[in-house]
Amino acid sequence: MKSYRLWKVLKIIVVVIAAVLLFGYVTMHLWNWLMPAVFGLTAITFTQALGLLVLSKILFGGFHRHGGGGRGWKRHMQERFANMTPEERERFRAGMRGRRGCWPGSAREQASEQSSQQV
Repeated sequence: MKSYRLWKVLKIIVVVIAAVLLFGYVTMHLWNWLMPAVFGLTAITFTQALGLLVLSKILFGGFHRHGGGGRGWKRHMQERFANMTPEERERFRAGMRGRRGCWPGSAREQASEQSSQQV
């Protein structure tokens, strides 16, 4: 069982390293293709591209944990929905129908139904 976990960790490390190298390569080539022609800037090296990626991550993305693998909101909404009364559920569904999206009975589906009935 431990060897399975070790291989899994090694795979993750290899994928992360490959992704960093790929993003650095793509960033370097995009910069060297666009920036000198558009803004008259100089070309950058691969290590400068990696530094640019780290800087942009710090400035725009931050270094925070994404708890729950992005599924925490789903569990939270399921718990809230389970604790609602039937009247609250129906009011919630009615409110969601007015929004854009693919909620059953959404405005887009209602509009398509109305147009098909008119024909």
